[in-house]
Amino acid sequence: MGETTQSDYAVEDIEENQSQLYPLTENCHHYTHVSQVGWDIQKYWHQRYSIFSMYDDGIHMTDDAWFGVTPEPVANKVAHDLAASSSPSKTVVIDIFAGAGGNTIAFALSGRWAQVIAVEKDRSVIACGQHNASIYGVSDQITWINDDCFSYLTVNSSKIQAEETVIFASPPWGGPGYRSDDIFNLNTMAPYSAKQIHKLCRIMDCALYLPRTSDLRQIAKLAPDGKKVEVVQYCMEGASKALVAYIPAATP
Repeated sequence: MGETTQSDYAVEDIEENQSQLYPLTENCHHYTHVSQVGWDIQKYWHQRYSIFSMYDDGIHMTDDAWFGVTPEPVANKVAHDLAASSSPSKTVVIDIFAGAGGNTIAFALSGRWAQVIAVEKDRSVIACGQHNASIYGVSDQITWINDDCFSYLTVNSSKIQAEETVIFASPPWGGPGYRSDDIFNLNTMAPYSAKQIHKLCRIMDCALYLPRTSDLRQIAKLAPDGKKVEVVQYCMEGASKALVAYIPAATP
């Protein structure tokens, strides 16, 4: 692994944001018994130790966050693969849909990155993510940004060093057919389609965490001219949980 250094914009962002703490809100919960859990998230609560192995140490989640958090073994494997596949010149990773912290924590634990930036627009969810990262001992290694990712990347476009940065995106999968279709249409993913997300970060290497049944033809169309997209299926207990499309940056 090559030596890593922090870019100018990364240092500025650390100085601006390292003291920003997001206290847990009334929407952040640590459920200890199934009777406390809404019926629609009970199956996820029963899998809580696969989602966060340190759940009993005080992991907090909003009710909506249960649907989107990456299981810990998958998050760790994705973090390993992203670290291994990125050139030494890449020193910053930005998780633009950080949620309750599953992937962000794994990136920080990998020790690969000079800076890990977590962007999450929901104040309660980012509070959970920051709190959960503290349980894993890495909260102070992460820059926490409470903002919409489209706004954050647009406003900071002049500061972000594209040649040093990798984008990780695990967006909401809402939309018709995500669970039932044999092949999932990525144009129906809501509120953001895969195409919209890739357009936002196309000048940087990016990794898109998508439904396991995603249309590979649509993913292939995201490849920059003359380059290829690598698609990896991630499994747990013999079943695919999701895929990640590793997309190289477009040539300026």
